[in-house]
Amino acid sequence: QVQLVESGGGLVQAGASLRLSCAASGRAFSYFAMGWFRQAPAKERELVARISESGGSRYYADSVKGRFTISRDNAKNTVYLQMNSLKPEDTAVYYCAAVFGVGREFQYWGQGTQVTVSS
Repeated sequence: QVQLVESGGGLVQAGASLRLSCAASGRAFSYFAMGWFRQAPAKERELVARISESGGSRYYADSVKGRFTISRDNAKNTVYLQMNSLKPEDTAVYYCAAVFGVGREFQYWGQGTQVTVSS
């Protein structure tokens, strides 16, 4: 079992930056690939970024490439999402998720943190 707690959301103006954090507890954090998802009102949840267990491999959705950076600190059991040049369309609830093993769906989820970007 893994417990995930997100923090760092808030209300910002377009063009600003935010850094989300996700603190994990429970089973060995370094065994899990981690992801950040987001869900805007009336929209499907989407994968924003994903990072491998060691941090050596990263994936980004096209909509955030060049603006968002996912990173992790396995010593601190924490994964981060640095969000720069925020746009109003980035407004959503952001969720941290963890997956153990290859080819599986994300198994563990945080409660989410709201990010609101005003124009």
